[in-house]
Order: sequence, then structure tokens, then C-alpha cells
Amino acid sequence: MMRELQTRLLSWYRHNQRDLPWRGESDPYKIWVSEAMLQQTQVNTVIPYYHRFLAKFPSVESLAAAELAEVLKAWEGLGYYARARNMHQAAQEIVSKYGGQLPADAKTLKTLPGFGDYTAGAVASLAFGEAVPAVDGNVKRVLCRLFAIEDEIASREARQKINALAADLVQSAPDPADWTQALMELGALLCAPVKPRCSLCPAAEGGLCQARNLGIADSLPVKRRKKALPHFDVAAGVIYKNGDHRRFLIAQRPAEGMLGGLWEFPGGKQEPGESLPQCLRREIQEELALDISVAEEITVVKQSFTHFKITLHAFAATVQAGTPQKIGVADWAWVTLDELRNYAFGRSDRKVIEQLAMNNEQ
Repeated sequence: MMRELQTRLLSWYRHNQRDLPWRGESDPYKIWVSEAMLQQTQVNTVIPYYHRFLAKFPSVESLAAAELAEVLKAWEGLGYYARARNMHQAAQEIVSKYGGQLPADAKTLKTLPGFGDYTAGAVASLAFGEAVPAVDGNVKRVLCRLFAIEDEIASREARQKINALAADLVQSAPDPADWTQALMELGALLCAPVKPRCSLCPAAEGGLCQARNLGIADSLPVKRRKKALPHFDVAAGVIYKNGDHRRFLIAQRPAEGMLGGLWEFPGGKQEPGESLPQCLRREIQEELALDISVAEEITVVKQSFTHFKITLHAFAATVQAGTPQKIGVADWAWVTLDELRNYAFGRSDRKVIEQLAMNNEQ
């Protein structure tokens, strides 16, 4: 069955693969960039970032030599910024330890920052032809259906079965790189999370998909019911200097932790029993040692992260006493609206910037 499945799927892939800028690429660095960007991000979103990133950092050496702020700015808007920080660290390690050449095997790649099982497997198989699996969400879904794995997808039992099957299939495939991409492409184009297009699938002929044979393709993979995400209200300040509404304060988040290294309008999470203005005054005192007065609310932004949701309330504010101190922030700066383009911000703060720009035009 496996040989026939491989033959059919590889033939389908070679006739139906999408024309993507990294397809057929042989440069391990470019393959790595594409795979890092594609984690948890849609292809159409990645394509323009991929071109811009490589134009700015065309080699491992250029990425390693760049300042982290430059890398984060190039990544701005793509999300999951730990990927960018890890790429920057890994590039420096590749230059210092491996002479600027990515290691050619998954085992060594996994010693680099940001190279988990999937990224290491993808780069090793696509760039170097190593017969190692690369199991992403698409591949998990495809294998669950092809082999009718009914264990809950995040369970240890399911992971063991999927990983074993993925390893067996790639090791017996005539072309590990094409096989890896064929599985991913099948999941992206036909074996969709909802309403899989089974009639067009190369595994339909010959009864090669066990889930389709059993009539359970729509119900696989089995997923645990998601819990409701916790919600937090966050206060952020557009803090003006001495009443000068042309310049305001921005702060850089610590390098470690969520959105590390990005800039923001300073503030934080509302605690029980305090109003949003009280929250903002407390946070600014704790993070920057400033006393501020809080004025009108400028805008409200809602955002969902992987494990929680926030509603960010941005307020105009003015410094009453003190000089900014780096207590809970990595750095701070007084900037104008035009100067913000030189700094990398997360999505919520970019929405605040958009509102400030609109207000400035009125």
C-alpha cells in the first residue's frame, strides 16, 4: 500500500504543485527562511515578507551581522516574533560555528535556536535530501486520515503513530524532498480541515485512504474541545512630554518573553479593583518611574493571542514628574509620529499608531 500511495501522491504533486517562490529552491538559507515564516502563517501572507526579508538579508552572514531591531522591523506584522529572534541567534551561531553553512543533517540543525523537529526535518529533507520527516499540521491531518488514526490528535498515542508513519514513508520514498512537500501540499489543497475534497485526492483510487473507506474523513483528526481563552483589559499610554503633543514616549519590551524586543506604548494589564487610568498610572510608575496624568481615551483595540485575548485601551497622558528609567523596560525613546516608522511594533500598537495618524490628519 505504501509504495502505491507514494507513487500516486508524488505524481499528483508534480502535476498540481503551486508555483511558490521557494519551490525548487536549492539554497538552504532561503529554504530555512521560508519554513520559519510558514509556521502558523498562511502562504499568501508569507510571500511578500519572504521577498522583502531576503532582499534585506540575502545570506546567513548578512542576517547574523544585522542588529536585532532591523530583523524585528523586517518581520513586523508577521507575528510570532520569537521566530525572528531565534533566526537571528541561529544565524550568528551558524556563522561562528559552521562557517556560514547550515548543517546538513536534522540532528545538528536541532541544536540551533528555533530549530524544532519540524523545522529541522523540513530543512534537512528539502535542502539536503535527508530522509527525515517534517510533520506540520497539514501532515498530521493527512496521515490521520490516510491511516484512520482515531486517537485525539494531541495525545501521546497519536503523536507516536504519526511520527512512526511519517518516518517510514519518507525513508522509503524515492525523493525525500518531493515526498515531504507532497504531503504538505495535499493537506493544503485537498485534505482540508473542513470538507476535504476526497473525490480529487490521489489516494481515492484503490482505496488508499482508510478514513474515506470507513466514511470518517470529515471527523478526523479528533481534536480536544478548545477551552475559552482568558481575557484581559490592558491600558497603554500615549505619553506626551511636557505638554508637547508632537513627541511622545515609547518603550522597548525586554528581549526575553512575549513580543520580546518590540516597541510599544507603555502600560500593562488591569488588576482587580482598579480603573484603567489607575492601572496606567501604576504601570508607568513601576516600569519607567514616571508620574503621569491620564486624559482621554484615544482608541480601543482587540487582539487574540494563542493563549489569551486582550482589549487594549490607549489613553493620552502627560508626564507630571520624573525622568524615564529602564526599570521594567529594555529601553525608551521620545519620538514623533514620523519617527515611528524606524521602530518595530506589535499589531495592537500599530493600530494605535494608525489612529494617531488619522487624528493628526484631522
